Amino acid sequence: MNHSEDQFEKLPTQGRNVIGTETSSHSSSAGDEKTQTPSDEQEPGTAPEPAGRAEVEPPGNLDHGADVEVLAHVQSSRPIHTVFGKKQKFFIIFMAGLGAFYSPLSASIYFPALNAISADLHVSSELVNLTMTTYMIFQGLAPTFMGDLADMTGRRPVYIICFVIYIAACIGIAVQDNYAALTILRCIQSSGSSGTIALAYGVVADVSTSSQRGTYMSLVSIGAMTGPALGPVLGGLLGQFLGWRSIFWFLTIIAGLYLIVSVIAFPETARNVVGDGSIPPPRWNMSLMNWWETRKKRPTDHLQRTASTQDTHHAKEVLAKKRALKWPNPLKAIGIIFEKDSGILLLYNSLVYTAFYCVISSLPQLFGQIYHFNDLQIGLSFIPFGIGCVCASLCNGRMLDHNYRRVAKQAGIHVDKKRGEDMRHFPIEKARLQIVFPLLYIGVVIIILYGWILQIEAPLAAPLILLWAIGFFVNGSFNAMSTMLIDLYPHMPSTATAANNLMRCWMGAGGTAIIIPILDALGRGWTFTLIGVIIFFLSFMPWMLLKWGPKWREERRLRIERQQEDKDEKERRRHSGRTLNEEGEEGEENKAVDEKIRESGADASRRISKVSPEQERSATEKQERS
Repeated sequence: MNHSEDQFEKLPTQGRNVIGTETSSHSSSAGDEKTQTPSDEQEPGTAPEPAGRAEVEPPGNLDHGADVEVLAHVQSSRPIHTVFGKKQKFFIIFMAGLGAFYSPLSASIYFPALNAISADLHVSSELVNLTMTTYMIFQGLAPTFMGDLADMTGRRPVYIICFVIYIAACIGIAVQDNYAALTILRCIQSSGSSGTIALAYGVVADVSTSSQRGTYMSLVSIGAMTGPALGPVLGGLLGQFLGWRSIFWFLTIIAGLYLIVSVIAFPETARNVVGDGSIPPPRWNMSLMNWWETRKKRPTDHLQRTASTQDTHHAKEVLAKKRALKWPNPLKAIGIIFEKDSGILLLYNSLVYTAFYCVISSLPQLFGQIYHFNDLQIGLSFIPFGIGCVCASLCNGRMLDHNYRRVAKQAGIHVDKKRGEDMRHFPIEKARLQIVFPLLYIGVVIIILYGWILQIEAPLAAPLILLWAIGFFVNGSFNAMSTMLIDLYPHMPSTATAANNLMRCWMGAGGTAIIIPILDALGRGWTFTLIGVIIFFLSFMPWMLLKWGPKWREERRLRIERQQEDKDEKERRRHSGRTLNEEGEEGEENKAVDEKIRESGADASRRISKVSPEQERSATEKQERS
């Protein structure tokens, strides 16, 4: 078998189009033959018209140039990844990114109000700071439940649950007047808002292929990464002019508006519920717009309506069998942490996030000491950092997608944005980590330089410029590694993001707790030098993924397939055993019925045998008398 046939055998058989003998003359027929595909602007409630499907005969007389063209043609017949159009996907990604904005915003908007809350509740600053630590603990813990629940039931129901909990907690914080209530309600607030980050990355995996995922992940991360930068600005303004309670009324209002828009317009995207988006979700899981569109598109002809209903019902049954509604299992997220490739990626990504968070959590104290800023001025100092995060998200996504296409071209893999690629043989580690390393090493240098700029108390412009650079380079490397994690777990993206959230939030909480004592012990310059050196010397971890990651990924895939096969075999045996038991019970019932019939027949025979002789004698006597 030649090279073209080797590649051909690896392609999936579903959805292949017929390629006749004309394909050997690729200059004419391959360019003329077109595969029927649904428009990218197709509505989510409609199913795409399938192209003609048949098995393809492997072409044996193709040259190398024809091989590439035929492979591209065959791969283009793969089922499309999603039927959501460009405008719909933009709206979905926008809403997901906006939802991810609330958790980091609620954490950082709290910073400027710490002194006011301490005075109003008559507690020490240490106790108020403790509410920040508990917030981050639940920020890491809650998504392990919400992520698994979203992968089972869908994204919309969990979004609604999260925001209802979040709004109720915000109202409670705004009206409470004691420290215990504040601590408990902050934990509840964190539990409600933190799940939205895992949901956002799950939505990205639902509507985008790997070749587009860099851009969409970066757009979603704008909300998650600008929250820590914009939160102190908003908190400083509200706390300065309206009091600290106005912060939580503000969060209640904007969260309520988001919830209303979600109920009206945000569609369900989970692939285990709606497939590629063409299968309507259950009625209770429909947005109002989705429900209205489904009613408008209902067929008027009785036969057509019956066929459409049967097809939809069958598709829903197939998806329902693949998911089972049960209590969310946080151990799934923890299990991801203990995998070889994902565990190393999560650990190093969390270290980078901790360095990132140490910079912004120490900024209020450092700028207050050096430049004598008040709360409002400290909040405004976060703006360059936030701008750097936004620039990183916009540029980083394009770099990731460009490098993905470049690596695919080097590997001879055709990139199909609508249908995606078979990731089993794609070097995804190379495509993502090649972007990480330059951003990471430049970011390490900038963190060290930032510490020494603060050590010499340079003019304000210098640390503000470096804050922008930290937001761009460090945040860019963090986004690239987070995107790679979703590529490793496309079938359970929310759970994988929950594992990422658990690691980074808990390590970030530890970094926040120790950064101030380390600053007091080592000084500004050596503290940030230590952070940069740790990140640099541990950078061998992503290099390990570059070398051994594909092998570990394939081992995990085979193990999961074996586990699924064992599970299916047990289910088949259990079903077979149940069928035999039912047949046995049915046989016993039949035997009992037969026995009753025989007994009834015997009784009838006995009754007949008793009565018949008398009747015969009576009849005989009558005949003799006559």
